[in-house]
Amino acid sequence: MDKRMASLADAVADIPDGASVMIGGFGGSGVPIELIHALIDAGPRHLSVINNNAGNGHVGLAGLIEQGRVDKLICSFPRSADPRVFTELYLAGGIELELVPQGTLAERIRAGGAGIPAFYTPATYGTELAKGKPVGEFDGKSYVQERWLKADYALIKAEAGDPLGNLTYRMAARNFNPIMAMAAKTSIAQVSRAAALGDLDPEVVITPGIFIDRLVEVADPQQEEDLNRQEAAYP
Repeated sequence: MDKRMASLADAVADIPDGASVMIGGFGGSGVPIELIHALIDAGPRHLSVINNNAGNGHVGLAGLIEQGRVDKLICSFPRSADPRVFTELYLAGGIELELVPQGTLAERIRAGGAGIPAFYTPATYGTELAKGKPVGEFDGKSYVQERWLKADYALIKAEAGDPLGNLTYRMAARNFNPIMAMAAKTSIAQVSRAAALGDLDPEVVITPGIFIDRLVEVADPQQEEDLNRQEAAYP
């Protein structure tokens, strides 16, 4: 099945109001800026977004939040380099935050993709983040039960992808992208290079095509940090 899409707009056109959306990236590394901006253009509202942070400046995730499209954010680092958009909206009561330690966030997403409904971790035991969650004792130590995280859609960024959706990543840009691709009902990838069938060495494929539903080439992707240095805003 050829999973290539004609445009970014086509790739995100059916994301509805109220959808849950995972967005890959770690800081600016591996962030699918173009897909996020296409989502802004598409117009869905009341989104629940799962991301490592709360966005920076006025582009990418910060731009999506600034347009009033996000009702809830699940993340590890709401305070990052320039989180003014999220901070102002959160302090005004305009957005809900679920704070999750980074390792727990990654494992909740991985568990969602692996079909594991819950697991135990000591990370938040004895803190406000554990309030209301089941606690178990193992070998004399207390652990908090955490539930899997899944989403309706995932927007991810990869280095190369073939028509079947097999993906490779560039260095640290791999980060959350592979596990998010596994944990969403519909996974949409932007790739810097569209590879022909047979061009990708199976030994370096990180995300098998079975986890990818749509693929769109963005040959010269923008970098969040560069846009912020230019004081860019979207739209």
